[in-house]
Amino acid sequence: MAVSDQTTLTGKQLDSLSINTIRTLAIDGVQQANSGHPGAPMALAPVAYSLWQHFLRFDPADPVWPNRDRFILSNGHASMLLYAMLYLTEVRGVNPENEKKAEYAVTLDDLKSFRQLDSKTPGHPEYRWTAGVETTTGPLGQGVGNSVGFAISANWLAARYNKPGFEIFNYNIYAFCGDGDLMEGVSQEAASLAGHLQLPNLCWIYDNNRITLDGPADWSFTEDVGKRFEAYRWNVVHVTDANDLEQLSKAYNNFLQTNDRPTLIVVNSHIGYGSPHKQDTNAAHGEALGADEVKLVKKFYGWPEDAKFLVPDGVLNHFREGIGKRGGDLRAKWTTLYEGYKQKYPDLAKQLDQMQHRELPEGWDKNLPTFPADAKGIATRESGGKVLNAFAENIPWLIGGSADLSGSDRTTLKFETAGNFQPGSYAGRNFHFGVREHAMASAMNGMVISKTRAFVGTFFNFSDYMKPAIRLAALMEIPTIYVFTHDSIGLGEDGPTHQPIEQLAGLRAMPNLLVMRPADANEVVEAWRVALQQKSDPVAMVLSRQAVPTFDRAKFGAASGVAKGGYTLADAADGKPEVILMGTGSEVSLCVSAYEQLTAAGVKARVVSLPCWELFDKQDESYRNQVLPPAVKARVAVEQASVFGWSQYVGPTGKIIGMRRFGASAPIKDLQKKFGFTTENVVAVSREAIAEAK
Repeated sequence: MAVSDQTTLTGKQLDSLSINTIRTLAIDGVQQANSGHPGAPMALAPVAYSLWQHFLRFDPADPVWPNRDRFILSNGHASMLLYAMLYLTEVRGVNPENEKKAEYAVTLDDLKSFRQLDSKTPGHPEYRWTAGVETTTGPLGQGVGNSVGFAISANWLAARYNKPGFEIFNYNIYAFCGDGDLMEGVSQEAASLAGHLQLPNLCWIYDNNRITLDGPADWSFTEDVGKRFEAYRWNVVHVTDANDLEQLSKAYNNFLQTNDRPTLIVVNSHIGYGSPHKQDTNAAHGEALGADEVKLVKKFYGWPEDAKFLVPDGVLNHFREGIGKRGGDLRAKWTTLYEGYKQKYPDLAKQLDQMQHRELPEGWDKNLPTFPADAKGIATRESGGKVLNAFAENIPWLIGGSADLSGSDRTTLKFETAGNFQPGSYAGRNFHFGVREHAMASAMNGMVISKTRAFVGTFFNFSDYMKPAIRLAALMEIPTIYVFTHDSIGLGEDGPTHQPIEQLAGLRAMPNLLVMRPADANEVVEAWRVALQQKSDPVAMVLSRQAVPTFDRAKFGAASGVAKGGYTLADAADGKPEVILMGTGSEVSLCVSAYEQLTAAGVKARVVSLPCWELFDKQDESYRNQVLPPAVKARVAVEQASVFGWSQYVGPTGKIIGMRRFGASAPIKDLQKKFGFTTENVVAVSREAIAEAK
């Protein structure tokens, strides 16, 4: 049917016209940018149309309605598919705090500005940048990993907050994915976890187009995906033709009727559908079709060949009468229900409101542990576990878990009402992710975007497995908390495979991430206080396995200095040091020991604890100069990690006692001696620094 042939359109004709509008908007956006991926949107347009127009519980007028279904485009290179849907369904804009605004999230001009500077239509969908984008996708596999966290949170919220007659949360999560997603290891961990947890509200739609960027998928990928997911204990449904709306409808209904497991819908599609020379080839994947081919494709669709960004009469109204009206009615009914809920359960409703705005409840930091001075001390992982439990008792939506290491990283919530999140029993606050660090971190992003206050724990060295998801948390500006223990060569006999060396430097290099390495138990309290108040910055809490002394705060600086990232812990009597010793974590006590020896020998010294470089660097210059006076050139930094980055604090004449190679397998005392982490060496290096600074 040509666009100009109809004045009054039938239902099927409107379906076809709307689908081809999605396709041509995507084609035109990529062609105008001369950059992007047109093939997947051309193939998946009917799959997205069927879902959004007939099944997605989503109100375009209120894209942050808490009980909306979530749509995730994990194959984010197909971003023009999502942008076309946001435009055609007239999704309203929101500001970065997710408060509604009047203008549209994506306009026709935005589609014309695809992949251009500051456009609302960047190359891959970005959370907090374009309303209606539920999470940032791009690195393949991360979107489906996030979707598991979204599904976990939905079930947790329902188990905790739904009451008889008040089903406040019953939303579903839909994720589009492709071959690339399902080849990435993170998706396999995520699918395994979702199948174990029997998440009934999770649906992945797999674009089985049999093409990868390099060429035919069977060059590298020949497994039976459906069989794999059946082994994961998923419900698997097959749609043999992506253009068959009836088959698609049956598949979506099959998902909605499946209540004991997640669902994978395998959709056979043709990448670049309608392109006479590029359909079913990798040429339709990662580049514009070209002007001549675009005309041929539009001719195949019955479209005016020279029209660009055409939205035929009736299409926008068709979406208004479909998802617009249906979504608006669903949201209105929910709003009425929620008003009744607020009347009957005001305390729970207040919690939900605070959660949605990333606020903390009254008394969130009450009854926190205090730690008396103790020369022997306690490992910061131990004090961390005590502090975490105290905060979690005060904050009902502080939830989290570990990658099969909760007994080691001390992240188990142990109070009576905590419980475990398990298949079919979703109210627990302890999560067991198994040995799946990749999926754990990715799922956690979905949980945090869902507005729970969530944390995960593992050994610091395994942060390498989590790096892609940590990076996306920082990019999205969501306050995920990562608890990393066993933070240095102090791990001892486990050896260099488990001893983190470069991880601190790597995470410190990441924008928007706060890396906190507290020096003693009372710094741990303050570090957690800072972390929980973050609304947009993720936090890496880096903690020791070995015991560290608890400082006498009547004698040393107050631990509240952690809030500024760095502070003077111990000082020369006249406040005019000859040398500044600085460190983080377990090495601060080594600086204090050296300070005491230097002071006894008549050397004026200062100890600076720098638990969070990022916070310290945000302080005004006068404060930073107060802590690290520019006139004091003799400076020594001590940290059992890569020396990379410390030069900004010690200056050109300072000294760094750190790691310039990997560690070794040996008892901790032997390692400390071998690598120079002794009081005697710090004192000697301090004297060298003083001599060279004169």
